[in-house]
Amino acid sequence: MNMMTLWHITGWGFAALALAALLVGFSKTAVSGANTVSLAIFAAVLPARASTGVLLPLLIAGDVLAVLTYRRHAHWPTLWRLFPAVAAGVVLGTVFLVWADDGVVRTSIGAILLLMAGVTVWRRRTAEATDEPDAVATRSGRIKARSYGVLGGFTTMVANAGGPVMSLYLLSAGFRKLGFLGTSAFFFLIVNVAKVPFSAGLGLIDGHSLLLDLALVAFVVPGALLGKWAVHRINQRLFEQLVIAATVVGGLQLLLR
Repeated sequence: MNMMTLWHITGWGFAALALAALLVGFSKTAVSGANTVSLAIFAAVLPARASTGVLLPLLIAGDVLAVLTYRRHAHWPTLWRLFPAVAAGVVLGTVFLVWADDGVVRTSIGAILLLMAGVTVWRRRTAEATDEPDAVATRSGRIKARSYGVLGGFTTMVANAGGPVMSLYLLSAGFRKLGFLGTSAFFFLIVNVAKVPFSAGLGLIDGHSLLLDLALVAFVVPGALLGKWAVHRINQRLFEQLVIAATVVGGLQLLLR
């Protein structure tokens, strides 16, 4: 069955999905967290649960482009500390999706994003100095990594909204722009690929959703190229402000939709 007929997608609806796909590419190579806007667009055009299955392969395509662009800047000690907690969060998110309806999912994630954005702003204003990425080796750093990891795994499983959570963690850990992008690129490529069996098992990814992905993936590439061009023209302070602003906007959209 034609995807446009299956979900009653109008021409304007497809144009909105194409714009959202372009934003996916841009967020992966420039302002991580901006894809919360894409999440909101997909959930507005498509059924909310089905939208997560359509969006996941597009996110993976963006992750591949981001890894190819920033692979030399990843901080692997941080990644290894995050993965066990993220795995636990993915399992919790899968269980949550079995019984939670769309309204509960949106409200929960929106509240979490706004809370964490507030905590990040408060921490950055009260800190005397910015921590280096190696600060994750301390006891407090390990606790913070586990907390953000569980929340990141949970939110990325239930609504592909882990980007803002992990963005806030990397900012709070003191990552500079390229280290931030390189670390998050590998993180989300690995996590999103690992989510595929869970999403398929829940019926969120099937032949119909993949057909729509095939039509939309071409828009991810120019978005990624635009992000690569823009990131070198954004200073560190503006970069951090954009990440936090995108998180707040995404959280409000989830709460108010």
